[in-house]
Amino acid sequence: MKRILLMVIRNLIFVPYGWVKLCYYAAHADHYTVEQRYALLKYIDKRANKGGRIRIDSHGLENLPKENGFIFYPNHQGLYDVLAIIEACPRPFSVVMKKEVQNVPFLKQVFACMKAYAIDRDDLKQSMKVIIKVSQEVMQGRNFLIFAEGTRSRNGNQLLDFKGGSFKAAMKAKCPIVPVALIDSYKSFDTNSIKSLTVQVHFLKPLVYEEYKDMKSVEIAAEVKGRIEGVIEKNA
Repeated sequence: MKRILLMVIRNLIFVPYGWVKLCYYAAHADHYTVEQRYALLKYIDKRANKGGRIRIDSHGLENLPKENGFIFYPNHQGLYDVLAIIEACPRPFSVVMKKEVQNVPFLKQVFACMKAYAIDRDDLKQSMKVIIKVSQEVMQGRNFLIFAEGTRSRNGNQLLDFKGGSFKAAMKAKCPIVPVALIDSYKSFDTNSIKSLTVQVHFLKPLVYEEYKDMKSVEIAAEVKGRIEGVIEKNA
């Protein structure tokens, strides 16, 4: 967590203003458009990354679907992952997070601005309600991010198994599935180093519904994982 302190120290003058504005937007999210809330998050994120000596190296923006209503499926390395994708992605999106992180300071406010959903992995009924709600909102044009591993990998750029159930929302929405390969994101918050760091964010070619409509969820999970692993092997 040394890098978080570095982010704060190197933005000491900005922090009070940025924190108050973030908290206000989070508490009054309905007063602002999706674009306004996302613009604030990108601005704060960019300041934090610069202060924390993190450079985002993004690839594949041309692969983002032309129309909204898609779901990102990145590999999961740590608490920093969503912040890396926010700087890299020009399009607003929300997040399906595990309930254990919904009250982490700063992330709590970020998720509130994104109108994110918390999922209880031990409550099947609650999980299904979230999946249905997300699929409905995706069909209405919202974009989401879901970590198919369910929890962060503890082995750097190595992936855990992708869970088939994570793809139920996309299957119900019949929306594009956008794999995202994160490289070295774990080094941001999950190590004690404050050395200058480059985090790679690769947006891969999406799987459209016609490609996966006849596949089982576990087959989709394996396909998405395989594509991400291939990119990581080439670029890590």
